[in-house]
Amino acid sequence: MAKTTLKIRRATYTTMRKIFLAFSLLLSGFMTYGQDNGLTISGSVDAYYKYDFSGYRDADGLSNIPTSFANEQNSVSLGMANLIATKTVGKASFVGDVSFGPRGGYQSLLNGSDGNSFHIQNLYMTYAFTERFSMTAGFMGTFVGYEVISPTANFNYSTSYLFSAGPFQNAGIKAEYAFSDKVALMVGLFNDWNVYQDFDGVSDFGAQLSVSPADGWDACINFLTGSTGTIVDLTTAYQVTDAFKVGLNAADFSDTGSADGGYSGGALYLQYGFSEAFALGARGEYYKEKEAGWAFVPGGESVIGLTLSANVKAGPLTMIPEFRLDNGSTELFYKSKDMDITKSASQFAVALVYTF
Repeated sequence: MAKTTLKIRRATYTTMRKIFLAFSLLLSGFMTYGQDNGLTISGSVDAYYKYDFSGYRDADGLSNIPTSFANEQNSVSLGMANLIATKTVGKASFVGDVSFGPRGGYQSLLNGSDGNSFHIQNLYMTYAFTERFSMTAGFMGTFVGYEVISPTANFNYSTSYLFSAGPFQNAGIKAEYAFSDKVALMVGLFNDWNVYQDFDGVSDFGAQLSVSPADGWDACINFLTGSTGTIVDLTTAYQVTDAFKVGLNAADFSDTGSADGGYSGGALYLQYGFSEAFALGARGEYYKEKEAGWAFVPGGESVIGLTLSANVKAGPLTMIPEFRLDNGSTELFYKSKDMDITKSASQFAVALVYTF
């Protein structure tokens, strides 16, 4: 048994070493090429520690709260290494966004649960016909929802139920037109959710109306319908002062495969920056699944979640200590290793996110 464990550890170490060596060579090559060709390189790396106060840990090492990312119990775990290449020549541009690690790989659904550590986050091209009208084709992070896969764009490190239940990516073609500086419209045809290619053909229609009613206030009404179902989603954020920001996400999803399947809910985000180096934020969320259910809780049940996070910055490095408490309408969580059940679950996490 000891020899087998040692072989597994050596194999895992060898695999991770190859992945990060390949990532380093790729990054080095891109940066060298970019210096000569106007290519812009950016990205991030992240890792975290999480502890579920119940002590519960399943056979895969996961704890109670089932939302995306930060799931491992009492473990120092990898997020992902993210590499983004962009370039614009005249009216044409492209984005190539590649990630290595579980946050961008199998935890983002597309590669299933086989442990695949490589994932294309975005791969698309855009042509700006005019200053107001452009078209984009390829594989894109979804336009639905408030939160995204990359931890650099979220204040909280763990994610909401609304984010985890909705689409992560959409492959397709879209057209965007800006009527003014305050109003824009996007319409597009897409594959089914979270697939590079759709063997059943292009199946979804999506649209987004973006408005900016006032300085510092942006809002989007998002609509996506197709073979998986129909989702209507509102996202809005208002920078009340230089230090204080308020955000809101509300969504309703109806499952095509079930007459009464899907979910609905809302999340409120409050963030206050005390200085350039320190900010505090809270996310309060209500999430309910319809009678036939969808992903996280029994049909007709709901969860209220409260997440408190700090962002402590030192140049490009951000530390995110975070406390989270989720409370269900019924007994949804485990309160101990003995599999006793309870309505609530709580956890603490601390993450490190480095951007470049």
